[in-house]
Amino acid sequence: MRLLLDIGNTRTHAALAGKRIDQDKQFPTDDWATNRMGGHMKRFLGQAKVTQAVICSVVPTATRAARAWLRSTGIKATTFNHKTCVLGIDYPKPPTIGPDRLANGLAARTEFSSPAVVVDFGTAVTFDIINPKGNYVGGIIAPGLSAMTDYLHEKTALLPRIKLRNPRTAIGKNTEEAMLIGTVHGYRGLVKTLIERIRRQLRVHHLPVVATGGHANLLAKGIPEITAVRPLLTLEGLRIASDPNN
Repeated sequence: MRLLLDIGNTRTHAALAGKRIDQDKQFPTDDWATNRMGGHMKRFLGQAKVTQAVICSVVPTATRAARAWLRSTGIKATTFNHKTCVLGIDYPKPPTIGPDRLANGLAARTEFSSPAVVVDFGTAVTFDIINPKGNYVGGIIAPGLSAMTDYLHEKTALLPRIKLRNPRTAIGKNTEEAMLIGTVHGYRGLVKTLIERIRRQLRVHHLPVVATGGHANLLAKGIPEITAVRPLLTLEGLRIASDPNN
């Protein structure tokens, strides 16, 4: 049994996997800085016999804490990155690519072949592109939905903090509704436009688009270009890379 750790800026997504992902749970990444994460992990693992851990992290301090905790438990840890991702990379500086983005690309290519695009609706909205040859060739980064709405709330006197949901209209009749429309419909327009530009640059007619991340289900409802929603895409990429038989 393998422990898969996807350590993001806000949340750490943990999973237990053999030939498939058996269970998963999310925890606050900030808890790596305290003793709380060790307790979370012990309860999550329960009686599972873990022989290996795979760490995919974009938070260096949390990476160090995770490796230290794993050493204390006797679990061998490997790091998922541009050298271990078993994915071809056609990009000027591979070390600068977020490992979570490579994991997403690997999982999308494995399930949908190539070319393919992953749109991750997380703290940032990222696009990652696999070209027709099956290689990672680059991506796009935009502010995340919550980052944008939180910024509006924090930097203006009268705009509230809102909970994201699907707006029922295109014309807001109050402040919260107007903010929802600008965010949800606005991001759908952004995603549609960028997908079309990517498709044209790749010079392909068929382009699978896989959505993942916390707001994937919400946004995908209004974007017919999205082929599938895969909440566990990053973890699935880690599982594939760490299993020689896939």
